[in-house]
Amino acid sequence: MNMRFTQAAIDTLCADALRFLAIDAVEAARSGHPGMPMGMAEIAVALWTRHLRHDPADPAWPDRDRFVLSNGHGSMLLYALLHLSGYDLPLEELKRFRQFGSLTPGHPETGHTTGVETTTGPLGQGLANAVGMALAEKLLAAEFNRPGHTIVGHRTWVFVGDGCLMEGISHEAAGFAGVQRLSRLICFWDDNRISIDGDVAGWFGDDTPARFRACGWNVIPAVDGHDVEAVDHAIRQALDNAGRDAGPTLICCRTTIGRGSPAKAGSADVHGAPLGAAETAATRAALGWHHGPFEVPDEVRAALDAHADGHARHEEWKARMAAYAAAYPELAAEFGRRMRGELPGGFAVLADALVAGVHDEAATMASRKASQLAIGRLAGALPELLGGSADLTHSNLTDWPGCGAVRADQPGRHINWGVREFGMGAALNGIALHGGFIPFGATFLVFSDYARSAIRMSALMKQRVIHVMTHDSIALGEDGPTHQPVEHLPSLRLIPDLDVWRPCDAVETQAAWHAAVARRDGPTLLALSRQNLPHQPRDDAALQAIPRGGYVLADAADPVLVIIATGSEVALAMEVRLALQAEGVAVRVVSMPCTSVFDRQPDDYRAAVLPAGVPRLAIEAARSDGWWKYLAGAPGAVVGIDRFGASAPADELLRHFGFTAGAVLARARALLAAP
Repeated sequence: MNMRFTQAAIDTLCADALRFLAIDAVEAARSGHPGMPMGMAEIAVALWTRHLRHDPADPAWPDRDRFVLSNGHGSMLLYALLHLSGYDLPLEELKRFRQFGSLTPGHPETGHTTGVETTTGPLGQGLANAVGMALAEKLLAAEFNRPGHTIVGHRTWVFVGDGCLMEGISHEAAGFAGVQRLSRLICFWDDNRISIDGDVAGWFGDDTPARFRACGWNVIPAVDGHDVEAVDHAIRQALDNAGRDAGPTLICCRTTIGRGSPAKAGSADVHGAPLGAAETAATRAALGWHHGPFEVPDEVRAALDAHADGHARHEEWKARMAAYAAAYPELAAEFGRRMRGELPGGFAVLADALVAGVHDEAATMASRKASQLAIGRLAGALPELLGGSADLTHSNLTDWPGCGAVRADQPGRHINWGVREFGMGAALNGIALHGGFIPFGATFLVFSDYARSAIRMSALMKQRVIHVMTHDSIALGEDGPTHQPVEHLPSLRLIPDLDVWRPCDAVETQAAWHAAVARRDGPTLLALSRQNLPHQPRDDAALQAIPRGGYVLADAADPVLVIIATGSEVALAMEVRLALQAEGVAVRVVSMPCTSVFDRQPDDYRAAVLPAGVPRLAIEAARSDGWWKYLAGAPGAVVGIDRFGASAPADELLRHFGFTAGAVLARARALLAAP
C-alpha cells in the first residue's frame, strides 16, 4: 500500500478510477452504459484487488479463477479492470470504446478481448455460463486431483444485475447450480432496483434471497455494495461456505446505479446513455476527481496491477503441477491434452475405422439410436465427452453403458439437466469455455426454440458444443404440431458458424459425430430421427465424401435429374430413383447431411456434385425456402412442408403431406416434362 494513503483511501481512489474510465469512454463513444460500472465499482475493487486469482501475463492459465460479467452492458467496468490489472488492453483501446475494430466492443466478446472469459450481453446467460464453468471445475477436480496434489481448485465469480435475475434462464441456472452444490461459484447481485424502464418495483417484486435459498444457495443479504470492507467480509463468508461444500453463494449488494452523479444517480437516466458534458463535470466535482478524461493516478495503477500476485500464484501452481507430473505422469499429460482441446493421438484413424465398421454392419435403425451407439463408441476414446439431456434421456438416447450420472456427491459423465433447455445450452457454453470437456446436450428439435439464444451464442463464440436434437420431423407422429418441427431446420441453418447435420442412416450419424468432436471453431447441431432409417449402400468414394457435407450417394451415367435429400428423405429419394431408373430415366441422388459444410467445399467439388443445367429436385420434411439456392442455374422444385403438421400416426402424416414415393415421382415427372 502507498504510505501516503490509507487502505480506505486507496480503495476509494480505485473505485472512482473505474467510474471515470467508464464515464469517459461512454462520453467519447456517445454511447454505452455508465450506470452499472459506477454502481459496482467498489464490489469490483474488493474482488479484483483481494480475491481474484489470475495472471494477466497468461490469461489462459488453466487454474485461474473465472470472472463472468453477466450484466454485460456494463462492459466498461470489465475493460477498465483488465486494463488496470495489466492485461494487454491499452488505454487507447478504452478511448475507442464501441468503435469498429476496437478491442472494446459494446458488450464483452471472448476471443476478441484478452481476459474476457465469455461473451455476454443477452441477460442471464452469463450466470448460466458461470454455472457450466463451475461444474467443469468440479468434475475436473474429481477426475484429476489426487491426495496431496491439487491441480484444479479455482473459483468462478459472476456479476449479475436485476435484469439477469428477471430472465427465466436465471431460475434454470440457479436451480441446477443449487442441486449440484457448486460451492466454488460465487455470485454478486447488483441490487440497484433500476432497469431501463425505471424503478423495478412495478415489475420485479421477487424475494430474490428467498428464491436462491430455496434453490439451495447460501445467501448473504443486505451487503453495502459501496463499502469495500463490507463486500470483502461477505466474500470471506462465501469462501468459508465454499470450503464446507455448502453450495453456491449469492452476495446481495445494495447499490445505487450511477453512484456519484448528482443529477442522475439512482435513476434510469444513467443506465444506458452518456452523462453528458455538464453532468460529467458535476460528477467530477462531486467526487473530488481532479483528473482529466482517461487520466489514472499512479496509486491506482499500483493497487490494481495484478502482475506480481498473478505471477507468484501461477508459479506456485506450476510447481504443484510439476510435482503432480512427477507422481502421475500419464494423468498430467492427459490433463494438458484436454485443456488444450486436442483430440487423442490416432483419433482420425479410429474415426475412419468406426465409420467403416458401422457401414459394414448395414443396420437399419433410427438415427437417434445410431447417435447413442456413436456416443458409446466415442466415449471410451474421448474421456472428455460429457453430456446429457433436458429430461428426455430415454427419448433422445444420450446415455451409454458405464457413463455414470453427474450428482452433487458423485462425478459422472451423463448430466440430467431437467426441463431446462435454455439453461442447459448456456451452461454447455460455459463448460466448453472452461476447457477440459467436449460437452453435448439434447432435447427434441422443436424445443431448440427454447435454447436458440444459447445455440446462437455457441456459434458467436465459436465453441465446440454439440447440440443433439431428436424427433426431427412430422414423422414423430401423434404428439402433433406442437412437437413437430417444420421451420427449425432452415432457421437453424441461418445461424452463422453453426453446422447442422441431418444424417440419413447410422453411417452418416457416426460421421456427423466425428465431425462434431473434431471441430474446434464452432458448434454442431445433430438433427436425428425418431423412426427407423434404412442403411444406404455406398462405394468407398461416397463413404470418404460424407465429411464434405454433401456427396453423390448413388449415380448414373449422364443423369438427367439430380435428387437432393437429407435425413429420412434420402431413403425416399433412393426409392424414387429406382422407380425412374425402371422407366429408363438416369438419376443421381445427392445426400446432403450438412449444407454449411458442403457450402465450404471448393467450387469445383460442389459443381461436380450438382452439375450445371441438370434439373434438381430437393426433398426435406421441413420448410422449403432454404433449398432454392441449390436449385439455381437449373430447372428445379422442392418437396417440403410449408405449413404446420397434425396429430396422427407417422405414415398417415407422410402420405397426407406428400412424402411418399408416388407423390415425389409425380413431382419428378412434372419437373422433367417442363419445357
